[in-house]
Amino acid sequence: MLLNGEYANAVSLHDRGLAYGDGLFETVLIANGQPVLLEQHLARLQRGCERLGLEPELDSLRRELRLLLAAPPKPFHPLPERSVVKLLLTRRAAGRGYRPGSRLAQRLLLLYPAPEDAARHAHNGIDVFLCRQSLARQPSLAGIKHLNRLEQVLASQEWPDEGVQEGLMADTEGLLIEGTRSNVFLRRQGRLFTPDLGRCGIDGVLRQHLLSQWPEPVAVVDVPLAWLEDADEVFVCNSIFGVWPVTGLRLPGGLRRLPIGNAARSASHLFQQVCQHAS
Repeated sequence: MLLNGEYANAVSLHDRGLAYGDGLFETVLIANGQPVLLEQHLARLQRGCERLGLEPELDSLRRELRLLLAAPPKPFHPLPERSVVKLLLTRRAAGRGYRPGSRLAQRLLLLYPAPEDAARHAHNGIDVFLCRQSLARQPSLAGIKHLNRLEQVLASQEWPDEGVQEGLMADTEGLLIEGTRSNVFLRRQGRLFTPDLGRCGIDGVLRQHLLSQWPEPVAVVDVPLAWLEDADEVFVCNSIFGVWPVTGLRLPGGLRRLPIGNAARSASHLFQQVCQHAS
């Protein structure tokens, strides 16, 4: 772990990220020693800092990331083909209480192995289930990757078995929003859709990239859960594992099997392109 540019193994007991979730994070894929979609991650981090009233010091983050990748700790030396860096910003401690006493943030960078099953699931597809846990609507926090992820923690406790790889989450009004760790796209009646995240949910970096690069307009709309019953194709994505086609939907009425469609293949190709460009 790098803490404000110095190697460390602990943070303060008074850290506001620990006490209140007062902070933000990004998880960045490292492919062949280079960060993937880094500037998009930092742009979302900047937006989050504006919402929370934090000073991001992005130049320091870039410099510290270069340091970490140039001289990784022993378990990661040399770096594997793919790894993950988690960037965390937490508001610096300035006394007890909710009221922020500072706009200054401390920077933490942590290096992890990349998930081993990502390529297999991208090729074979995955089963998903519907979580009972819902997402509360809060436009002030919608889109950003703040540290309070308790809704995802609760949803992950519902995991039915090891045969599923993701859970889909709706908001309190029953609209499909995202996966516990991914964004969702579905093709229906010849059109590609992804849920509107203006009221809750994380606006994923890979989601943003796909929307910007897709050769035809993608409809960003309210998506009722009922659309899963007749969708022609569904896939989920995030910037670490890429694109996973959904081949099994565990719905209240039973298991629904889906093919791996052209949209998922195209999205996966776009993800592989950015990984190759980074390296």
